[in-house]
Amino acid sequence: MSGDKDQFPTGDLLQGKRGLIMGVANKNSIAWAIAQQLHAQGAELAFTYIGEALERRVRPLVESLGAEIMIPCDVMSDESMDAAFAEIEKIWGKFDFLVHAIAFTDKEALKGSFIENTTRKIFRDTMDVSAFSFVDAANRAAKMMNDGGAMITLTYLGAERVLPNYNVMGVAKAALEASTRYIARDLGPRGIRVNAISAGPIKTLAAAGIGGGRHMFSFNRKASPLRDDTDPAGVAGAALYLLSGLGKSCTGEVLHVDGGFHIVGIPDEDALQEG
Repeated sequence: MSGDKDQFPTGDLLQGKRGLIMGVANKNSIAWAIAQQLHAQGAELAFTYIGEALERRVRPLVESLGAEIMIPCDVMSDESMDAAFAEIEKIWGKFDFLVHAIAFTDKEALKGSFIENTTRKIFRDTMDVSAFSFVDAANRAAKMMNDGGAMITLTYLGAERVLPNYNVMGVAKAALEASTRYIARDLGPRGIRVNAISAGPIKTLAAAGIGGGRHMFSFNRKASPLRDDTDPAGVAGAALYLLSGLGKSCTGEVLHVDGGFHIVGIPDEDALQEG
């Protein structure tokens, strides 16, 4: 992801709107592409981060958008979450949308056998960070969100199908997608829409931790109807749709942005022989 702002159409779809972005790790993050697109449409943004190393990477990006709010937040700590959302409430009072792009598991769990490499602690921590954190953030955000707001989270096809080396993360993403539907049910009466984006493989920090990543990218590129890698700008456009008035009446959905890979049962034989 180059971070070229020309990829992101400008406009005023989010003029006067404020939103919290959780999960930018570096310039290649899907959350960063989303942030750039939302900023280009007039949104005022705040960001969370965890740890000094991530702060050093993320701060220059945030400042490049003219954003001023960066708040430390560890989603595994109630005290840290309390402090982060209290700070948002102190600064803004109310806001309009939430972007949740947080997931984590032990690298050893993303190799080989799911049942052999998933310990109780790994399972618990993966679910805590990758699924419960959205439930917790949504609950806190909703209390200070304007009616008619919106939330999105990021998932992956491994929630629906068995993929090599995705293992416990696939289980956590399945929980995340189910959580999205239940949160959408709870917040619907206030007009708050809650959706997930299932993006195809993108070369992010998270993807680098998955064993066999090169095969995953190659197979997706060859087998998808568009015969191309997933473009972060396309994911950002989907996020804009879901977070703006364009996505009115859409909630509880998992929107696939993967070049159509998810629709394929058996890839064309000639496609797999290409390249």
